[in-house]
Amino acid sequence: MQTLLVTGGAGFIGSNFVHYALENTDCRLVNLDKLTYAGSLSSLAGALQSPRHIFVRGAIQDRALVSRLLAQYQVDGVVHLAAESHVDRSIEGPGEFIATNIVGTFDLLESVRGYWHGLPPDRQAAFRFLHVSTDEVYGSLGPDGYFSETSRYAPNSPYAASKAAADFLVRAYFRTYGLPALITNCSNNYGPYQFPEKLIPLMLCNALAGKPLTVYGDGGNIRDWLYVRDHCSALFAVLTRGRPGETYNVGGNTERTNLQIVRCICDLLDELRPRHTGGSFHRLITFVKDRPGHDWRYAVDAAKLCRETGWAPRESFASGMNKTVWWYLEHQEWCEAVRAGSNRGEQAGV
Repeated sequence: MQTLLVTGGAGFIGSNFVHYALENTDCRLVNLDKLTYAGSLSSLAGALQSPRHIFVRGAIQDRALVSRLLAQYQVDGVVHLAAESHVDRSIEGPGEFIATNIVGTFDLLESVRGYWHGLPPDRQAAFRFLHVSTDEVYGSLGPDGYFSETSRYAPNSPYAASKAAADFLVRAYFRTYGLPALITNCSNNYGPYQFPEKLIPLMLCNALAGKPLTVYGDGGNIRDWLYVRDHCSALFAVLTRGRPGETYNVGGNTERTNLQIVRCICDLLDELRPRHTGGSFHRLITFVKDRPGHDWRYAVDAAKLCRETGWAPRESFASGMNKTVWWYLEHQEWCEAVRAGSNRGEQAGV
């Protein structure tokens, strides 16, 4: 790939993808991000100065803008990461999820289809559209088994349903128009630059502030966890070695209950940054009423991805969590800035 259009490249996975690409490839990146509450220019520190990174503030629904960027920079592939992604927010206000995840993906596909159709045959064949999705489209698992690429879709939240619809749109554009598209469905990510509404950064920020660490239900809900940089390497593996029209599950083979995650955070903080008031961070754990439609377990089988591309995660859960906790300890000002929205004035002029 020579030039990639990355949508949502100022968000959590998107900003990590940008940093990973600049550090590990010679790609030029055109980064399109609307800069909603979860997108921040501060997550792109360093990347904004790179001559191989062009940041553009805008929405995937703006077909004229997307079409102009594709043609202006002669894009060779698209990595579609722009999405509304927080389950709780989707329950409280599903409209934004429909508008961005479904309608926005449709608008992006239409812009890309028009551009791709006008490319010469050799560039058409080399072009890739990578749609980054979630394992939540499959619904909830029982105590045994794993989601595979052939598992039935059964989304249980407005967020999951909107991502499932987007997956189907991407599949349809491959089947109907021949657009060389690929889909990845990934398990829970963690690592730097994650907006502190998600479990791990939220617990870290609240613990450091001495606030209660609220856990839904009994904390027994299970997720498979993957360090975000390992996800980024998987995306490049799919881009360069995946087969158009295929779906690839991405997972870390690391299942933990939510309560285990919170306790792990407390253990690391007790070791790395003990409370000045004394006592363990475990004392802050508080159980609250479960949220509606809370899926009990997610776990994916990533064997197809590993077999076809040779990908494997580099970080263990212990090493990834240690890196993550250290990053948030050393970047508390980033957390405060994105939570307070103090960088909105800076973004307004972009």
